[in-house]
Amino acid sequence: MPWYLRILWAFVGLLLTIGSTFMRPALLLPSFGVDGQTLQQVSVTFQIGAVLFTGCMGGRYVALGTQAAYLTLGLSGAGVFYQGGGLEYWRSPAFGYILGFLPAAYICGHLALSRPRSLERLALSCLAGLGAIHAVGMVYLAVTRFDNLTELRSLLLAYSFQTLPGQLAVLCATAVTAYFLRLVLVY
Repeated sequence: MPWYLRILWAFVGLLLTIGSTFMRPALLLPSFGVDGQTLQQVSVTFQIGAVLFTGCMGGRYVALGTQAAYLTLGLSGAGVFYQGGGLEYWRSPAFGYILGFLPAAYICGHLALSRPRSLERLALSCLAGLGAIHAVGMVYLAVTRFDNLTELRSLLLAYSFQTLPGQLAVLCATAVTAYFLRLVLVY
């Protein structure tokens, strides 16, 4: 990929990661009530989708650089994280999951662009990236909250297990979007 496309995808990835932090997806689900269908919000944001999309489109180094810039902006106090920003954010239970963006972006970018494009490959690369986010987040929670097992259990439930179905829906949308965009852009 030429250098100017790498810079473009890094910039787009950073803007997507910041902007998608505050956007929540919604699903149109069948309802057994009077209306027939209802629009229900999912309990996650598009942020993980932006991280994985950058990996699928820009590759491992672009995605890793983008997430390093995002982490630097957030820790410098720019307020780009979901609950603000600044150096004290490392105390937040969500910080481990944000740290997981770094290996997730690298893994997803490496797997997505290492072989010819296919929807299955993009979905699996996104799934591997999501696994990296949760692995780092859970380890971070275990290390920082090991003295209070009740709190650790409730945080793991809230940050990993309850959000997983919504994140899988975002992951599917990310893989499909990246696949069709790569078809249009012919790479």
